[in-house]
Amino acid sequence: MRVVVAEDSVLLREGLARLLTEAGHEVEAATGDAEEFLRAVDARQPDVVVVDVRMPPTFTDEGLRAALVVRSTWPDVGVLVLSQYVEERYATELLSDRPQGGRLPAQGPGRRPD
Repeated sequence: MRVVVAEDSVLLREGLARLLTEAGHEVEAATGDAEEFLRAVDARQPDVVVVDVRMPPTFTDEGLRAALVVRSTWPDVGVLVLSQYVEERYATELLSDRPQGGRLPAQGPGRRPD
């Protein structure tokens, strides 16, 4: 599975990329801000994106707004939003008119996809 990660914390971004890679996924890009993230999604056309809600420059909802752009522009791309922060309005918009569920398949040594 091809993945683009958006996370402003270098430690978390690199950790996510490493975990995904070790699980057998291809991390096409790992970005630190929403604009770079959207350029990477446009260029790489991943199967799924992992995006943090709060990103530079204001650390409010840039990542969540970028996730909404991905959802509307590339509807076949899966969106996983990670954060301790939840804005119900955006979460509702992200989940509207979409099939419920979905996750990365378990892969790697000793694991099989469900």
